[in-house]
Amino acid sequence: MKVIIHPSQLKGIVRAPASKSSLQRALAAALLVKRRSSIINPGHSNDDKAALQLIQDLGAVIKKDQDGLSIDSSALNPVAEEVNCGESGLGIRMFTPIIALLAKEIRIKGEGSLLNRPMDFFESVFPQLQVQVSTNGGKLPIVIKGPLQPANIEVDGSLSSQFITGLLMAYSAVHAENVSIKVKDLKSKPYIDLTLAVMKQFGLNVPENRDYKEFVFTTNASAFKELQQGIINYQVEGDWSGGAFLLVAGAIAGPITIRGLDPGSTQADKAIMDALLAADAAIAIEAKGIKIHPSALTAFDFNATDCPDLFPPLVALAAYCKGESRIKGVSRLTHKESNRALTLQEEFGKMGVRIILEEDEMIIQGGVGVNGATVHSRHDHRIAMACAVAALKAEGDTTIEEAGAVRKSYPDFFDHLKSLGAAVSLPHQHYNL
Repeated sequence: MKVIIHPSQLKGIVRAPASKSSLQRALAAALLVKRRSSIINPGHSNDDKAALQLIQDLGAVIKKDQDGLSIDSSALNPVAEEVNCGESGLGIRMFTPIIALLAKEIRIKGEGSLLNRPMDFFESVFPQLQVQVSTNGGKLPIVIKGPLQPANIEVDGSLSSQFITGLLMAYSAVHAENVSIKVKDLKSKPYIDLTLAVMKQFGLNVPENRDYKEFVFTTNASAFKELQQGIINYQVEGDWSGGAFLLVAGAIAGPITIRGLDPGSTQADKAIMDALLAADAAIAIEAKGIKIHPSALTAFDFNATDCPDLFPPLVALAAYCKGESRIKGVSRLTHKESNRALTLQEEFGKMGVRIILEEDEMIIQGGVGVNGATVHSRHDHRIAMACAVAALKAEGDTTIEEAGAVRKSYPDFFDHLKSLGAAVSLPHQHYNL
């Protein structure tokens, strides 16, 4: 799908999409608690749909109701010998340890860019937990057979915290006692905070967090507290990852107000607010939302090691900041939907924005103008959105090829831009609301 973004002025109010990080963790917890859960404000991105299908394939019964979703789960009870995580990196990394609780061989597959992501983590960890595992040369598909037996282990957290999320939930589900998971070089600590918060809300056994270096399970099965009555109600947060693109769009082409983002959230990408303030963006947190409008933006320094998904919107922001902006954490970008460091450099280069990569740092030379161009998403949802946001005040139109990649996380993205006044053209269709 091609989308053309014409230079536009934005104005109005928009609600941020639902957080897929929040929803997918809630779905995993709902699968494990053996109670009825009510999930309010679920999203409908491709990753969300993949997680919903996955827990159904693992035995959960899901019904749509007026507020969202009603989920009943009595036990892990797979209806097939194969499950599909779609293109969700969180899905494959979080649900695989949960599936490993089964004393049954299960084949786990994925689609698209997920087929190229490394999965050898499981080959190094699962044998220590009495789980049989085989991969396709360190990649999908994975074939596993448990049941997982909790043990004292040490894992590398430098690639992703998502593996750790799955292990924490799996240990909790079997009432692990007097065991710990030690973690070396943990990245994306805020995502672990989100995991622990979801576990607590669903009544799962939450381990003691010892400075993110060790997670200790001390509660034994008889002392484990699980509520026996009532429904678990979980409100899915607004998504700071998707909301970051809206905030940057407002800083470039606003004024707009974004609703549904919780300033007290544990989501890592809430740090976009720090970057916007560092860039001298005109931003205000009000009772009904976050209001942002254009201002004289200046170059900024930002460490995105714990929030690598912010690189694409930060590059769009930096393109309009006078001077050289520096973003640390480039090493976290290799195993995304694309190699985002190189992709950002190449696609923004087409728009006249020079990006230099120096070891773990990205340097963006901004404030010299952005040119309309034909760019390609590389089948990466965040690249498509970053190019669209940067195009809002470019000189000339910008054509984004394979723009449908946004369905992975934010299917309403282009509709939301149009609702704010962006001039967006799709094949045989033109919008200028």
